[in-house]
Amino acid sequence: MSFPVLASESTDDIIDKLNLALKNKQHYVRLKEERILNFKKIKSDDLTKEQEYNYNKTLYTEYQKFNSDSAILYVKKNLKIADELHNKDLADLASLQLVTLYSSSGKYRESEAILKSIDKNKLSKSLLPNYYTSYREFFEHYAANSFSRQYLEQIQKYRDSLLMVLDPKSINYQINKIQQDIYHQKLVIAQKKLMNLLKNASEDNPQYAMITYLLGSIYENTHQLELRKKYYALSATADIKNANKDNASLQELALVFYEIEDVDMAYKLTQSAIEDALYCNVQFRTLLMSEVYSIINTVYLEKEAKRKTELQLYLICISLLSVFLIVAVIYVYKQMKKVSRIRGELYETSQKLAELNQDITKTNNQLQERNAQLSESNHIKEEYIAHFFSLCSTYINKLENYRIMLNKKAAAKQFDEIYKMLKSTTLVDTELEELYKNFDIIFLNLYPTFVKDFNALLIKEEQIVLKQGELLNTELRIFALIRLGINDSVKIAAFLRYSLSTIYNYRTRARNKAAVSRNDFEEMVMKIGLITLKI
Repeated sequence: MSFPVLASESTDDIIDKLNLALKNKQHYVRLKEERILNFKKIKSDDLTKEQEYNYNKTLYTEYQKFNSDSAILYVKKNLKIADELHNKDLADLASLQLVTLYSSSGKYRESEAILKSIDKNKLSKSLLPNYYTSYREFFEHYAANSFSRQYLEQIQKYRDSLLMVLDPKSINYQINKIQQDIYHQKLVIAQKKLMNLLKNASEDNPQYAMITYLLGSIYENTHQLELRKKYYALSATADIKNANKDNASLQELALVFYEIEDVDMAYKLTQSAIEDALYCNVQFRTLLMSEVYSIINTVYLEKEAKRKTELQLYLICISLLSVFLIVAVIYVYKQMKKVSRIRGELYETSQKLAELNQDITKTNNQLQERNAQLSESNHIKEEYIAHFFSLCSTYINKLENYRIMLNKKAAAKQFDEIYKMLKSTTLVDTELEELYKNFDIIFLNLYPTFVKDFNALLIKEEQIVLKQGELLNTELRIFALIRLGINDSVKIAAFLRYSLSTIYNYRTRARNKAAVSRNDFEEMVMKIGLITLKI
């Protein structure tokens, strides 16, 4: 039996992403811990009991598949709050949450005692789905510890009851219905339903891992190994990225790699699955993994032993090769003694080498000349840096004179004139014009061919033609700043007194007019004026 599959990434790409997720596993755990810690910081001391109950319930949800001990702690707090409020519904909800946590951590007797203490007939209608879910999961966890056909029947019994009370439009109903179909071997129907759900599910959706896991189990039943590996890998990757420590996909995927005799990958996945189960204190997962681990670990150790044997063999071979190498060195030494008798023939060769040395000397002289040119270029740059410092000093003096003049007018109470001076932008405009003119002169002295080289990067119809008396225009100044290493649009906008959007538009238009690749345009602008030595 075979099924159609969604067109997507190849299995190799998916396995590569899984390996990357395994490598960054602790990073995803830290993100989860940071999210929980940030949520804990928002708690206020003046919460009502009902608000505190909901606060604890949110933390229970965060910890449920991450750290069962912490989840139990917050559920117990809610039991205490429900008792103080004398609210039976809240107490029943917390009790049912505790049932699943206890059974997953191996406390079956405590879990069963709570279930038996709850009277289904006295439960509110809204809690019936939680009641049937708790019973179903209790038998799922118990079956892992003591497998029996009877427990599988109990699981299906409570799933059937759960489907009777769930909203048929809910994702929870659809997944439970699909699990029911798989149990009754309606695999084609189940696969189509899962594919429809997968089309609308993103990787960060909590149900994504379950959907892909169930697809993997269908392909396991139909003996489609490649698809089974693919969907278990998708599920495992989603679980790792969501820091879900209570997962089954890693274990199933480990078995897949064991079947295809990739023992290293199987061992790696098994180790990760056991770490997750121990971290979350999910005992039934630990029990399931212990059997798989013992098998894979045995094969892995045998393979390691084989590798050690091979390594010893390689060491022996290397030792023998070393002996042969010593013999070869002795032989070469003897041959070198023979070579000493023909040194006379090397005289001609030495003459040729002398000629080559002359060529090298000539090349070195050329390099020295180029270095001198570079030194002179650096000297020019230093002069222009000094010029900029001089300009800065001039502006400071102007500002001081302007301050003194304003101070005098303020002392003489000539407030109208002060207001006119402050309102006028003539001074600023004049100084900006002078600043841009100085910038243009200095930049073009540093890079005299900039305008020509910049136009060479544009298509012919879009090349820039400067107006009479213009050294650079706004567009050229933007890319002159970029050539000087100022690539931040915010800084460019501040220097040229334009809005950030205007700078973005100029840069975008220039890239659109480029005769070269748009992605390489600004990088090629950065190379304008570079000195290339040709030897």
